[in-house]
Amino acid sequence: MVLAFFVFFSVINMQPSNYETRKFLFCLCFVSILLLSLSCFFLLSSINSSFIPDSVFMLMLVNDTAELRTNTNSNADKLPHLPPANSPSVVIDTKRTISRTQYNVHRGPDSNEEIRVLGQGSRKACDINQRLLKVFMYDLPPEFHFGLLGWKGKGGEVWPEISIGRIPEYPGGLNLQHSIEYWLTLDLLSSNAREVVRPCGAIRVKNSSLADVIFVPFFSSLSYNRYSKLHGKEKVSKNKMLQNWLVEFLMAQKEWTRYGGKDHIIVAHHPNSMLDARRKLESAMFVLADFGRYPVEVANIEKDIIAPYRHVVSTTGDDSVSFEGRPMLVYFQGAIYRKDGGIIRQELYYLLKDEKDVHFAFGSARANGIRGASRGMALSKFCLNIAGDTPSSNRLFDAIASHCIPVIISDDIELPFEDVLDYSEFCIFVRASDATKQGFLVNLLREIKRDEWTKMWKRLKQIAHHFEYQYPSQPGDAVQMIWEAIARKMSKVSLKLHRENRFYRLQLAKKSN
Repeated sequence: MVLAFFVFFSVINMQPSNYETRKFLFCLCFVSILLLSLSCFFLLSSINSSFIPDSVFMLMLVNDTAELRTNTNSNADKLPHLPPANSPSVVIDTKRTISRTQYNVHRGPDSNEEIRVLGQGSRKACDINQRLLKVFMYDLPPEFHFGLLGWKGKGGEVWPEISIGRIPEYPGGLNLQHSIEYWLTLDLLSSNAREVVRPCGAIRVKNSSLADVIFVPFFSSLSYNRYSKLHGKEKVSKNKMLQNWLVEFLMAQKEWTRYGGKDHIIVAHHPNSMLDARRKLESAMFVLADFGRYPVEVANIEKDIIAPYRHVVSTTGDDSVSFEGRPMLVYFQGAIYRKDGGIIRQELYYLLKDEKDVHFAFGSARANGIRGASRGMALSKFCLNIAGDTPSSNRLFDAIASHCIPVIISDDIELPFEDVLDYSEFCIFVRASDATKQGFLVNLLREIKRDEWTKMWKRLKQIAHHFEYQYPSQPGDAVQMIWEAIARKMSKVSLKLHRENRFYRLQLAKKSN
């Protein structure tokens, strides 16, 4: 380029006697500059990851720090018409927020810049090559997620500004036990927020073609708990309408049609959530509490993920009492008269209610029931987890949080992360047929002496953090364990999809002929 300009100015300064030569060189110079300009233009327009190291290019895409990205952001305009957030069917408390004020201050890349970070440790940029999962999340309207909590974005905002430390609060009590989609969504949103310290497990990407999985941010359990009943003159519940809209939306997306939804993640942790949509979306990977109310062709252990409940009792910390400090042998408090497989609770109640150092009683979350359960479990050696209306219940995870050895009496239960955790190291399993024999259960537990119990108790304390949901997420907690479980499952899904695509080109060629 410099040489071309040199020739250009040399031509201008030539004497008139060399007119023909001057004319020739002028044309040559003009053509050279034109060709160089076109070359630069095509070079810049064709830049992609092949010209940039993959780790750098991917990091720019993930962190939204460069213009070299395909922005597939807003999907909201492709959705069916949604009612306004202030319509009669959306009457929710807008005052509930969590004030997060615990910040650490760290220096940013510019030494003169201080960054307030939320969480533990120091903020480090996630290396895209070390990430566990690249996740594309649909920008569904707030009515599908935080709008259900009363949050209202300003100026068409889809997501709350989580980096400032104020996020919509999830309802407490028993609602909290099925809040899994809430924690996963928060974790994905925070993966692009430099002020939030979190593990680099799952990273949100803005381009779906770069993603390992596609996440559907629908708070389905909350939708069921709050909006499954008809209100006023409604003929169709809001919960059912949201499911219908979601199905219509997903079926219209190129991300869904690419693999028929097999790389999509849908959280439906409450057993009754997604009742109207689950069969239509059965090809997706569901994140569930158990398979109790699902046909095997819709949900099964080969395809789907079992996630822990969010415990509702207080977490027992370093002050967890040992064998001698737990005077109660066995603890159970909850609903006793259940249907389906839960009939065993009634049988055990009549067998154990008069036993010495056994607490087996009715109970609920009301009238300080949760607080009472926290104290009772923390002072008991063994806590019963008995099948109810479904194979699983939150009591298993309340027991783990209380460092009370769980006794699982549920023949059809599926457990979270069992491919990497050996539950027999910190749980007692008893078949229902054995547990209902006179004296069997109590005698079995009395025979477990201090040393054996202490070994299980210590192991329980080691793994308890794997069942904790929190924001920001921390290494090895429930959120990170779920992402890891999805990654392990997706490796099998990817293998199957790749094998199916072996003759894809041949099929296209046959169709074209």
